[in-house]
Amino acid sequence: MDNLIEASLALHSKLKGKISVENKMDVTSLDDLSLLYSPGVAQPCLKIKEHKEAVYDYTWKGNTVAVVSNGSAVLGLGDIGPEAGLPVMEGKAMLFKAFSGLNAVPLVIDVNNPDEIIAFCKMIAPTFGGINLEDIKAPECVYIEQTLKNELDIPVFHDDQHGTAIVVIAGLINACRLVQKDLKDAKVVVAGTGAAGSSIIRMLHVYGVTNIYAINNLGVVDKTKRESYDFVVQELCDYLADVQDEATLSDVIQDADIFIGVSLANLLSKENVAQMNSDAIVFALANPNPEISYPDAKAAGARIVGTGRSDYPNQINNVLAFPGIFKGALDVRARQISEAMKIAAAEGIASLVEDHELTEEYIIPTVLDPRVVGVVAQAVADKAVETGLAKED
Repeated sequence: MDNLIEASLALHSKLKGKISVENKMDVTSLDDLSLLYSPGVAQPCLKIKEHKEAVYDYTWKGNTVAVVSNGSAVLGLGDIGPEAGLPVMEGKAMLFKAFSGLNAVPLVIDVNNPDEIIAFCKMIAPTFGGINLEDIKAPECVYIEQTLKNELDIPVFHDDQHGTAIVVIAGLINACRLVQKDLKDAKVVVAGTGAAGSSIIRMLHVYGVTNIYAINNLGVVDKTKRESYDFVVQELCDYLADVQDEATLSDVIQDADIFIGVSLANLLSKENVAQMNSDAIVFALANPNPEISYPDAKAAGARIVGTGRSDYPNQINNVLAFPGIFKGALDVRARQISEAMKIAAAEGIASLVEDHELTEEYIIPTVLDPRVVGVVAQAVADKAVETGLAKED
């Protein structure tokens, strides 16, 4: 660990930023200057003034994403503020370019009021083909994204919510295929109702799963106590199964087929795993330390285990989702990224593991699989066109 810390600090200090802006052509003559800037630049300006959508034809808008964060919920670090969050946002922009070819601009802002974040995103929208919200705390992040989706005509996507959910669904599709269970009939327990957990529950519901239980810092979510929860959990109550009064994790994990954790380290015990149904599926995704370790979950009887870590099989990693999702959405100028498009992305990821490849240690492709972005982008673009959300096909 000490070596990793030292190496990371040395590399970041040497690079002084992981991304840069590069010109697409050299400016070597006065003719170049007159075409690219004054007076030639007036011509595309006039075309765009006549028809606003022409901005996609004459500028970088259609191939560029804003990565917006206030640093209030940085994974594993918490509320560290905008400046401290900038290395993460630079890294995100770097991954966009490396995996999808999209330009991405990190924009960290010193704002905590959700309405001010919304106003900022609306002000910068003319420059970008899409907006990726990143590391903004819950429940504000949900309100911000929902508002922007309704008020902007470019895709807005909060990766901490939906990137995780999409990859989880992809993993579950294949895990259930391996153990020969129907995901729609499974009993699922989700620990955590924040950004990721709420989106996972919502996507499970959209996919057709009906037997869902949720746990948060207040205990097992009981929809008869709806008014005691924040607006995010109140919505989730519509998707959850009934529970007995004062139910506990031990109560709801009994005979569960699937456990998904996006909550706290060491929440799930080996005894809890032993309570689950045969061929249990455990996705323990808390970072840096999961709800139960991979070895402990396997030792307790789980058939398939996934974590957020790269040092164990079945890593549930958002990088499988967001580059292809934005590429597909921008390719057809989608107005938004719908639940149907997210499901299509999950099914695309899952399809890359064929029956003869599927094992307990390999239910999902790796983040370096070169097929992922293309398959996800095509699935998302096709679904946008099919559902009328694309401005072009």
